[in-house]
Amino acid sequence: MQIHIKRAIERVPGGMMIVPLLIGSLVATFAPDGPKFFGSFTNALFTGALPILAVFYVCMGASINIKATPYIVKKGGVLFATKVGTAMLLGVILGHFLGESPISAGMFAGLSTLAVVAAMNDTNGGLYMALMGQYGRPEDVGAYSIMSLESGPFLTMVTLGVAGLSAFPWPTLVGSILPLMLGMLLGNLDREMRDFLSKAVPVMIPFFALALGAGLDLHKVWQAGMLGLGLGVAVVVVTGFALYIADRLSGGTGVAGVAAASTAGNAAAVPTLVAAANPAYTEAAKSATILVAACVVVTAVLTPLVTAFVARRVANRTSAAVARTTA
Repeated sequence: MQIHIKRAIERVPGGMMIVPLLIGSLVATFAPDGPKFFGSFTNALFTGALPILAVFYVCMGASINIKATPYIVKKGGVLFATKVGTAMLLGVILGHFLGESPISAGMFAGLSTLAVVAAMNDTNGGLYMALMGQYGRPEDVGAYSIMSLESGPFLTMVTLGVAGLSAFPWPTLVGSILPLMLGMLLGNLDREMRDFLSKAVPVMIPFFALALGAGLDLHKVWQAGMLGLGLGVAVVVVTGFALYIADRLSGGTGVAGVAAASTAGNAAAVPTLVAAANPAYTEAAKSATILVAACVVVTAVLTPLVTAFVARRVANRTSAAVARTTA
């Protein structure tokens, strides 16, 4: 007797990403100490997002032809500039009306310029690469080596007008690129290594998703309420629309654009770091941390669904165009 688990998962849009992620988040919410209780390999399975991501980088890098490097720079540059530019534009507009303090009353109580900018500035790299590994080209995955510049509080501080209070962590940036470069080196020096390593990419997606989900406590969405849910939806809709248009205008299909419309897990720490650099944001940081954490969860669920929808439409358009050509 065979139970078609893989087929069932793949019926869900972005299933190999979203299903393990939800399983991990349920464990984190209702049995947060479970992995630690069992320890050893079980705990490593639920807490090993970074090592799996590092291997993902190497294997994906091996599948990238070095001749496509200009494409990576172009794609990553367009997505990076659009994501950060959108956050900066909203930051300037909201900053004019709200200033540094959060809204104190009403249905938008707790919302601040800091919360919006921190939520929209930083793309969930693991989510983006996993989605592009499933729906895009290897070169699209490599584009995150440029987009990783978004990480950390630096760009948020620049957007908020606090530039100079924090140095850009260049070792982190270099460290995020090295595994990809190692994979590219191996894959371009030896085609057999390229074939060997590239086959592991789709296998790692559900394992990375499980570890990613294990860091997402669903209680945070509840604490943030409808405001956190709304901000998460706004991240996907606002940045997703801008990224989709930019991707299409630069010659892409738009799939990579919407796949970048998410909030990185480490973005939840940005409000606290900004407040430490400038006490004027201390009050805003309290509610912003919860709101950004909610955005991480909401976008981790919505972005794969939207990406799968756009990828399906692109595939249908391509099929229709081929049919018209051969008719």
